Amino acid sequence: MLSLTNASGFPPAPTPFNMARHVLTHAQKLARKTALQIVGPTPETFTYAQIEEAVLGTATGLRQLGLKPRDHLLLQLGNTPEFPITYLGAIAGGIIPVPVSSQLTTPEVENIVATIKPALTIRAAGLAAAPGPFRPAESLRAFWNLPPAAYDMGDPERPAYIIYTSGTSGKPRPVVHAHRAIWARQMMWHGWYGLCADDRVMHASAFNWTYTLGTGLMDPWSVGATALIPANGVTADQLPGLLADHSATIFAAAPGVYRRVLRAQMPPLPQLRHGLSAGEKLADDYASAWGNATGTPIYEAFGMSECSTFISGSPTNPAPKGTSGYPQPGRRVALIGPDGPVARGTPGTIAIHATDPGLMLGYLGAADETAARFQGDWFMTGDIGIMDASGAITYAGRADDMMNAGGYRVSPVEVEDVLTAHPAISEAGACAVQVRTGTFVIAAFYVATDVIDEAELRDWVAARLATYKTPRMYIAMDALPRGANNKLLRRVLRTEWEAAHGQA
Repeated sequence: MLSLTNASGFPPAPTPFNMARHVLTHAQKLARKTALQIVGPTPETFTYAQIEEAVLGTATGLRQLGLKPRDHLLLQLGNTPEFPITYLGAIAGGIIPVPVSSQLTTPEVENIVATIKPALTIRAAGLAAAPGPFRPAESLRAFWNLPPAAYDMGDPERPAYIIYTSGTSGKPRPVVHAHRAIWARQMMWHGWYGLCADDRVMHASAFNWTYTLGTGLMDPWSVGATALIPANGVTADQLPGLLADHSATIFAAAPGVYRRVLRAQMPPLPQLRHGLSAGEKLADDYASAWGNATGTPIYEAFGMSECSTFISGSPTNPAPKGTSGYPQPGRRVALIGPDGPVARGTPGTIAIHATDPGLMLGYLGAADETAARFQGDWFMTGDIGIMDASGAITYAGRADDMMNAGGYRVSPVEVEDVLTAHPAISEAGACAVQVRTGTFVIAAFYVATDVIDEAELRDWVAARLATYKTPRMYIAMDALPRGANNKLLRRVLRTEWEAAHGQA
């Protein structure tokens, strides 16, 4: 049997269409219901009516500043509600927002400005600046009370927003998404979240992260649920109390947050149904610890900037242990080798069918690079997976992260899972490093809560991995390099070690 789903595909978005209109489709019917609650020491609450008024008032304000449909709007905003409201306000008015990390340096922002050529930048105080017209973020709330603009309706294939890739396999690239991308997220509601209108979804991360924007805000609003976002200054150890105090039914976070939350005292959480995890592989030990502490499972999802998540476990179809789950219902996914889809049980490149409504329009100004990502009708993710007989897919790492040991291809994820299962290791990264010209060995980089005897660590790994998979070097670190979306940067581990040891 081939590593291929036989789904017919998800129905196309209706025409005319506007992404922000879809997100707020229940706003008038649920006008008085709480749409957003900022929880913690500085609470703030917004009803659905207030969110839509602020979004459409922002669309009016941006138009008054001279922006027009298809203009690019660079958003350098902090962890405040101004971020999602301005983002949706731009889309409501047909303007294309480009949100970027608030941690970027001046050279990074200058490169982005040169690439996307924004008509305007909205920037929070203290963030890196680049030349060009800008508006201070502190003025945004004045837009919220302006007369509402009409939604800019049109072809669901037209550009809606641009996001930057994490850069895990090289230089970050601007990814252009269509309005239809929000329509495709309905496949996540059933194939990952188990989301309904009565839910109270708490996302642990900041407003100005696209994972929070999609999973924590836009999806709950699209079904009429309530979004709960921690206020600035809330720490991981405070999250369990907030989950209990605000009757959260779903908790979403990155794996690193789960690691920190599990160190805190966990109160009873009778309303919580499950957790959600994305951004990187969640170690099985942390998922088990969460289950023991809360009595609820975590459903993990795999995705990328070019298509968001498309493989996951869910309440109705849990992922078998060790796998990332199944292609979401409506997704057409295959594992591709040199001659097309590979046999089940054989590693292949994870690919998404070109007709998927969540797939990007392309990389901005890079038609050749966009075309190079396709093989026939399939978009090649660059990630390696193995599909079992049931259709579940096990993630094996980036194609360029795969390690070669004695002629065997070894997944770094498999090695990292064994390392993080050690009780004293909180984070781990594995990669092949060049120790002399033409000679590569597997190296393990780790962050530990205490000093670990290397002989003991070698015995721990040797008892759990085949000899050819075991690292030859173990390097303790204070922290592992991560991208803006918290993904482990194995390439940086490799290049920095090789540079420090004269192998660059």
